[in-house]
Amino acid sequence: MPETAPINPLGQPFIELTEVDSSNNYAMQQVKEGRAGHGSAFFAFNQFQGKGRRSKNWQSAPGENIILSVIIDTIAFAGSPPFLLSMAMACGVHQFLFSLTEKNFLIKWPNDIYFNDRKAAGILIENIYRGSTWQWAIVGIGINTNQEQFDPELANPVSLKQITSKRYQPEKAARTLCNFLETAYRQSLSNPEEIIHLYNLFLYKKNEIARFKKNGTTIECQVDSVDKFGQLKIIHPLLDHLQIDEVKWLIQH
Repeated sequence: MPETAPINPLGQPFIELTEVDSSNNYAMQQVKEGRAGHGSAFFAFNQFQGKGRRSKNWQSAPGENIILSVIIDTIAFAGSPPFLLSMAMACGVHQFLFSLTEKNFLIKWPNDIYFNDRKAAGILIENIYRGSTWQWAIVGIGINTNQEQFDPELANPVSLKQITSKRYQPEKAARTLCNFLETAYRQSLSNPEEIIHLYNLFLYKKNEIARFKKNGTTIECQVDSVDKFGQLKIIHPLLDHLQIDEVKWLIQH
């Protein structure tokens, strides 16, 4: 592990916020103002402008779910592809969910967690650069925990309560989640190949036929694996990989 790896574990300090526009926005501002550093975790009981990938909103009923943003000093990742950190965080969330529920979740490329073709959790990583130097990552994690009623416009959400019929304490569970994130973070520094292996071991639709939309065209291909740069390797007559921002999953419900 690089000597420059921060010592402070993820989740320390653990700060609870009653209400915030976005936990990621709040964490980002704290970093920029020098009020928070590596390991700081911000748990929100309610956020009213949650963010997802592709400028989508992350909707969450107040007090029902895990809404967490963790700050990571990325100095130890100098020279590593940024997607390696994304892989580590996805593995951490995946391992946490399995430990909590003993159910089989899968990692949907690039960074959602699925259960039976339905979305249980999402991860949004926002980065801070100084010039060309990657300085900070704000890791936002939303996990549908106790919520049972969702906006009909959301395609395929599912909560842990719907999966297990149990209620959870989101704040307590989020503290435990931080331990899993810390383990995965450390592993990504000491043994990145293992993180890549774990990510692909639980890859959603691995070795199955999946459909994507690219430039208005539907692509049907077999999912093979994801590399450390975030490319989805596929089996297709004309293409051998897909890039994160050039395609959209087409999932039947």
